[in-house]
Amino acid sequence: MFGAVLLVAGTVLASGGAYAQPAPTPGGHSAGQGEDEDHDSQGGHDGRKGDRGKVTAKPRPGDGPGPTPTRRSGVPAASPTGGGDPAAGRPAPAQAAVLAAAEAGPAAALPTAQGLQQALAAAVADRNLGDVTFAVSDAASGQLLYGSGENTPATPASTTKLATSIAALSLIPGDTRLSTKVVRGAAPGTIILVGGGDPTLTALSADQVQIGGQPADPDTAPASLDALARQTAAALSAAGTTTVTLDYDLSMYEGGPQHKNHDGQNIALVVPLMVDEAKVDPKSREDAPARVADPAGAAAEAFAALLKAQGVTVEGRAKPAAAPAAVDAPVLGRVESPTIARLVERLLTTSDNQLAEGIARQAALAAHQPASFEGAAAAVTQELARLGVPMADVVLNDGSGLHPGNAIPPAVLVRLLSLAASDQHPALRPVLTGLPVAGFTGTLGKRYGSGSGAADAAGLIRAKTGTLTGVSTLAGTVVDSDGRLLAFAVMTRPPATVNVDTARAALDRIAARLATCGCH
Repeated sequence: MFGAVLLVAGTVLASGGAYAQPAPTPGGHSAGQGEDEDHDSQGGHDGRKGDRGKVTAKPRPGDGPGPTPTRRSGVPAASPTGGGDPAAGRPAPAQAAVLAAAEAGPAAALPTAQGLQQALAAAVADRNLGDVTFAVSDAASGQLLYGSGENTPATPASTTKLATSIAALSLIPGDTRLSTKVVRGAAPGTIILVGGGDPTLTALSADQVQIGGQPADPDTAPASLDALARQTAAALSAAGTTTVTLDYDLSMYEGGPQHKNHDGQNIALVVPLMVDEAKVDPKSREDAPARVADPAGAAAEAFAALLKAQGVTVEGRAKPAAAPAAVDAPVLGRVESPTIARLVERLLTTSDNQLAEGIARQAALAAHQPASFEGAAAAVTQELARLGVPMADVVLNDGSGLHPGNAIPPAVLVRLLSLAASDQHPALRPVLTGLPVAGFTGTLGKRYGSGSGAADAAGLIRAKTGTLTGVSTLAGTVVDSDGRLLAFAVMTRPPATVNVDTARAALDRIAARLATCGCH
């Protein structure tokens, strides 16, 4: 019974009860288009494989024989500590109630269209939502139960990340790690820093690394630029080399690096080499932090400084390599990201645009498409069609959802969630475990609070948020009062006069109604 597995496996027991909590999922601080603490609103707005295990990411020049090394080199995991949870003081749902509901699982009767209509009528009629389209389905079977305008394409905003994540996990083995390495260049005394598409690579020391305000654990700790410098310096020292010139290789990606909605805050240039998601302040927890103008150049300069600290002199400034690193170039150092599965959880929990675009490009490489905005969109579209998702009315222009020209019907979003819940696609499960938990984690951490009209559903809903100017969306899963796992998607265009938080609260009340009814 999948409903039971999902809730019980994701339940944290405490002295006072239990609440739904994701498997170790990192945070991150980049957000959707001008996302605020919920990581999803337009800046300046006043509310302002796994299904194909044999398919792996296309190898790059100089890569080793396999994409899934058994050992990581990176930041030693910091010991997790408490604190930082904005909902830490909120009473959790009673343990018995949560577990009893979960045990009912899919054996419970399906909600009926009439029951859902009666339960949701007042919530979806809220004028603060403006135009509303939605869909509700049985997550276990994918059966559409109720909807309105469910087949009408709408702007998905950051719920686009569901499509990106499903396609990536279908195309790429979940235990794949992204490799950043240093190799010897063809010219004497030259070394090349090769970008591997990992925006989470960090220049911070282990004791400074935090993800979502919490110390990183062994599964989520990012790869360390300092560890890479130490490896490289040791290899150079062993060869008697103390002075080098540094180039950097960006050949993994193609096409223009600038997103259509690039603003230097919600997203930086999309290049395969950067540190700390190209934030000017790597420890910033702002919703839309300032980004460096040249992420690759900044990463290379940070690496040069770390080499100097290890006694290696880098002559001149680092510069782009004239040609890709040779396939057989000797490797001087290598560090590995967390697994693709963990990265997908992170990008969903925190609505991480930079990481979403990076994962979309990995999907493109695995699908033998160009690693560009266009190639990634084509790869995701093709892979979802292969999985049986109706894509005729879907338009994708990016992997993050920042592009206002994206279009996805609500019925497609619930289909994606049902795929992730399906027993036939266990490799897609990180899409569910990565969804923010209402009132507790990620972009839902400060929603479902007192006064929202949805506080009773805190801890019971997992959903991906999405907001652009004039658009608010929510798509996720909820266990109804009979213990049936439902998938839902609500897509709205609130009036311009409505505060974004007011619109979000109205969305949250719709999902909360699903949590409290059997809807027969």
